[in-house]
Amino acid sequence: MLNLIRNEWMKLWHKKATWIMAGLLVIILIGITGISKWADDHTVQPPDQPTWKENAAERKAYLTAELANPNISDDTKKQLEEELTITEYRLTENVAPFEFSDREQNLMDSYQLLALVLMFAVIAAASIVASEFSQGTIKMLLSRPVKRWKILTSKYVTSLLYALALTIIALIANVIAGYIFFDAAGTGALLEVRGGEVVEISYWSRVLALYGLQLMGIVVFTTFAFMIGSVFRTSSLAIGLSIFLMFMGPNIVYFLRNYEFTKYIMFTHTDLTGYLTGNMFIPGITWPLSAAVLTVYVVLFLVISYWSFTKRDVTA
Repeated sequence: MLNLIRNEWMKLWHKKATWIMAGLLVIILIGITGISKWADDHTVQPPDQPTWKENAAERKAYLTAELANPNISDDTKKQLEEELTITEYRLTENVAPFEFSDREQNLMDSYQLLALVLMFAVIAAASIVASEFSQGTIKMLLSRPVKRWKILTSKYVTSLLYALALTIIALIANVIAGYIFFDAAGTGALLEVRGGEVVEISYWSRVLALYGLQLMGIVVFTTFAFMIGSVFRTSSLAIGLSIFLMFMGPNIVYFLRNYEFTKYIMFTHTDLTGYLTGNMFIPGITWPLSAAVLTVYVVLFLVISYWSFTKRDVTA
């Protein structure tokens, strides 16, 4: 199995498109950071812009008013109470948050740019099986004394490894961009409520956590694209459908958010960063539910992929 994975890995990186996608990823990420920094530096700020303390005081008043509402859910109440505790701690202890223009904040926000990684990972996963049929090499591949499920497994693992490699490349590119375009580290601090107490945490741990959560969503979409490519044996359909759902999925969830069944739609759980940022489409979603729903979808996609690849006749 390891030899099969190594062969698929070498075949993947032997393609020019693989290197082009990795190179474009680095160029685009560094370019976006540079453009954002330039635009921020050339934006005229109003002279009466409030300080972080004024913003925190205003936020405190808002949170206090929201908590006075008896109709809020328990999950929302807990989230607001933790945010209020952190806000009060900042004002009492004079601990400023990171500013938008700080290097640390830029890096923590960079996880949102992993949509590029998702797009490139989907392209690779959709093509890794379908290209064998379109190029006519599938019969030669299956003529080897290796079981079909092992061949498909090696291709799937290679797709996941490529997604992981692109995520690591994206993280390195964003770190490099941060040190290129931002002169010095910020003076703020990242706070979190643990065990009822406010503690300062490393922003690096938050960055890695956000990237890890985004990677889980990338794995789900990569598996979906891999399934479409395996079943329909056409990379264009797999790529197009996966990218379409990648952009439309959140909108579907948003419009259906008032219905109970929305909790069981895959797109509700593909962006798990909401568990850290607090930006969840559907209130009341829990970690166990997200893990269960995504696991069911991934298993379903893999079952369909393996059934199609191992049972259907090869006519290419």
